[in-house]
Amino acid sequence: MRRTFGSVRSRATLGATLVVAVALVAAGAAVLLSLRSNLMEQAGNEAQRTAQNVVAQLAAGKAYDQLDLDDESPVQVVDDNGTLVAASDELERISGTATDAVKPQPQSGGTGTGAGTGDDDDDDSGRGEAGEIGEGTEFGDGSATIDGESADYRFAAVPVEAGDRGRLTVYAGGSLDAEQSAVNTALTVMLIGFPLLLGVVAGVTWLVTRRALRPVEGIRGEMAAITASEDLARRVPVPGTHDEVARLALTTNETLAALQTSVERQRRFVADASHELRSPIASLRTQLEVGVAHPELLDLDGAVEDTVRLQSLAADLLLLARLDAGERPGDARFDLGALAREHAEGRAEVTVEARSAQVAGSRGQVGRVLTNLLDNASRHARSAVTLTVRPEGEWVVAAVADDGAGVAEADRERIFERFVRLDEARSRDDGGAGLGLAIARDVAVRHGGTLTVGRAPAGGALFELRLPQAQ
Repeated sequence: MRRTFGSVRSRATLGATLVVAVALVAAGAAVLLSLRSNLMEQAGNEAQRTAQNVVAQLAAGKAYDQLDLDDESPVQVVDDNGTLVAASDELERISGTATDAVKPQPQSGGTGTGAGTGDDDDDDSGRGEAGEIGEGTEFGDGSATIDGESADYRFAAVPVEAGDRGRLTVYAGGSLDAEQSAVNTALTVMLIGFPLLLGVVAGVTWLVTRRALRPVEGIRGEMAAITASEDLARRVPVPGTHDEVARLALTTNETLAALQTSVERQRRFVADASHELRSPIASLRTQLEVGVAHPELLDLDGAVEDTVRLQSLAADLLLLARLDAGERPGDARFDLGALAREHAEGRAEVTVEARSAQVAGSRGQVGRVLTNLLDNASRHARSAVTLTVRPEGEWVVAAVADDGAGVAEADRERIFERFVRLDEARSRDDGGAGLGLAIARDVAVRHGGTLTVGRAPAGGALFELRLPQAQ
């Protein structure tokens, strides 16, 4: 069982760690993407500003060899035919633009072949007519080598209408070194910090889960001890946390209490049944033994009476066993008033006032209840017993009243216990085994009703059987 609890802790720890890991990976990826996007945007803005500066010069009609180009960033000026007409002085290699050329091609009309910072004289040769800045900057990624140093760049392509020189495109790059450095730093921090954080989460989850399951282990240990000792009087410890574990412990103790009550009731039932069976069996055996030795002394009436008692007791025990097993009473409809008149027939001391009322269930079991109540009333009545049946709202009430001594209020629940006889001084033959009222109460409960006892108008006992009226 310890391995089971360890497995619970392991699964909880693993689950929490995986959830946190997924969350961290998702958050880390989002942070890296956002950081990279922001830095790429900054590099693009820087490249666009550089390109716009060159575009402004071209739009103003400045000659190619007189363009003021940034020597620290890769810059290309490409004509509409894809020919490089101007470039940064220190540019050695470039990719990611319209052309990988790094040396401008000679231009006709004396516009110059070089780029960079030419001498600004008063000669107008090489100058073009003023143009207009085009719209629609495009961005792309690439790399370049400037003065022997290679790096990745974000290129901005800005078009410009340069008058008689036609449509030109200026490519300028913004360095991605800051983006790569920031992303690499953030990634390094995550690769180092995330495992440490996951370790902390796993450790805390392991400790918290162990602490949370400690009361469960106490409950399990006590249940194991109860099982080993078969002592149902013991109870599991209830933690003072007022949470699900505490409610589990309370429910477990309630189950143990119910089980203890059921087992004790069963043991008393078996003991009482054995005791009740022993008397008629012993009497019957004695009579048979005397009959074998002295046939003329055989008491056949007594033997038959003992046999009838055994048969009746066996039937009662069988019915109680079926009720305890949860036997369903069925859903047959019958008239309780007619059933009451049927079971009161032949009893001279019983007066019947029964109205028709439909109930559902087992006709035989409900008839057994009426018989038991009438037998009990006849046994204790001085002269008269009254049986009434009446509808009462959603219920049908069958009441049996006698004019006997009644039942003391303190004993009104006790008489429904099995093998309980209040008048212990009377003989067993007259009083029965003490199962009639217990059977009657169980049958009433199984049919969704109740059976109670009170005081009758004549001073005796009043038993009221309430059953749901059939719809």
